[in-house]
Amino acid sequence: MNRWIILDRDGVINADSDAYIKSLDEWRPLPGAIDAMARLYHAGYRLAVITNQSGLARGLFQRSDLDAMHRRLAELLTARGARIDALYFCPHGPDDGCDCRKPAPGMFLRLAAKHGVDLGRTWALGDAYRDIQAAEAAGARPALVRTGKGERTLAAHPDLAERFPVFASLAEFTDRFLEGTL
Repeated sequence: MNRWIILDRDGVINADSDAYIKSLDEWRPLPGAIDAMARLYHAGYRLAVITNQSGLARGLFQRSDLDAMHRRLAELLTARGARIDALYFCPHGPDDGCDCRKPAPGMFLRLAAKHGVDLGRTWALGDAYRDIQAAEAAGARPALVRTGKGERTLAAHPDLAERFPVFASLAEFTDRFLEGTL
């Protein structure tokens, strides 16, 4: 069975910052997020992370810094017997005109093409409006978390709560999802 969950990174898995997450020292998992990912994995779901990382284009950090953050995430999951099955990041800035930077659906479409993901049956969690827009444009099932920029996103776009499920955190989504209440 090819069952996937797509996660944004900053604000969903780890703490976010308006000043960007630029180093391994700044990368801090949100409470319960790593355990939630492991629970999804052990329930038979493959995990994909799809994240904008324009700090690369802005010169705020290097690819080696990003790789170190992703290695730490992988180590934390490995310690729980889990893993990320696909990780896509957009290194471009907002004016670069790429098709991968959310809200564009490019990374979602690449995931679907490479791994045969049925996006119409796949939840995609994010904390920013552009995460929801990208998931919706790709035909995935968007959901918003209140962590990271989630509260700010809801304040700016209150209709999202009427159109898509909203969860306190990745941990709450995982609880409800695995209970079968979604």
